[in-house]
Amino acid sequence: MLTTATGAAAEERAGPNELAVPAPVEPKTEFPLVAILLSTFDGARFLREQLHSYLGQTWHNWRLYWRDDGSLDESVGLLDAFAAEAANGHCIRNGETAYLGAAGSFFALLRGALTGPAAFFAYSDQDDVWLPAKLSNGATALQAIPHHKPALYFCRRTRIDECGAPVGQQVTMPRRALGLNSALTQNLIPGCCMILNRAAAELVANSPMPDSTWHDWWSYIVVVSCDGVIIPGTSTDILYRQHSHNLVGEDCGYPGTRIRKWFNRRKSYYSLFWRHVTGLRDWNGPLSQQARTLLRVISQAQHRGLPGRISALSVSGLARQTPLETQIFRLGFLLS
Repeated sequence: MLTTATGAAAEERAGPNELAVPAPVEPKTEFPLVAILLSTFDGARFLREQLHSYLGQTWHNWRLYWRDDGSLDESVGLLDAFAAEAANGHCIRNGETAYLGAAGSFFALLRGALTGPAAFFAYSDQDDVWLPAKLSNGATALQAIPHHKPALYFCRRTRIDECGAPVGQQVTMPRRALGLNSALTQNLIPGCCMILNRAAAELVANSPMPDSTWHDWWSYIVVVSCDGVIIPGTSTDILYRQHSHNLVGEDCGYPGTRIRKWFNRRKSYYSLFWRHVTGLRDWNGPLSQQARTLLRVISQAQHRGLPGRISALSVSGLARQTPLETQIFRLGFLLS
């Protein structure tokens, strides 16, 4: 059930199978509504700073859809207080209490937000800091795309440590074209940097999410496979916090270290790779003809032994971002 933080009376009036719709919030601008999707899990340590950064957005017409995935700390209390005080009616809580995991929690939020009037949908981590123009830059770029065309915008980000100090240089943008042949091999767009238009959000919400995937990787895969538009932002709009409790985090080690870690995780990596391929192939969604052809080539290779996989690699163009990573991926693909 979707509820506002102060919507107990609305809940009592709603029937058992109805949504308790919050009172309309008058937008501060004429700009389209952006739904911020926040899933929390024991995030109280950094949550206040992230919530405060929403209030500093120059794009004022936003609404926060949030749910907690079983926190044992003060996360829920912080969000309840934020909704009742600072956010002034801008918050809608997803009251589902089952543990869903990160991907399941974000997809529950996305589906809930799609029942509302939002034009754009922004995933949010609980421990980052959004710079003031994050929503404005993304929503402005997406407004240039026709409403019926799926589109995904992503901004640049800068790493910070637990205390908020910069860590190294700004994270580099992807080097290769962001097509399906690179989306299947690597999760290149963090969810905290993404904003989807409504057409893209509806595709993702109606797609068959594979087991143990990530909400951002699957969103990226779905949009590119359906001939969507990927828009790389030119500005840094996120302070991306690296700390010891990141759910995924960003590997900042030397290339050799990153490759060794990836090689050690190769079984789970290729298992997810094949689940992504199978999920897309079996989905009766609006995949592009190019995507269907690529998926057919890859799927056939799975059961045709080494010669079939060599042939698939030569045709599919499957690649990661650097030549060395691509060669290692291809070796693993032949042996997986």
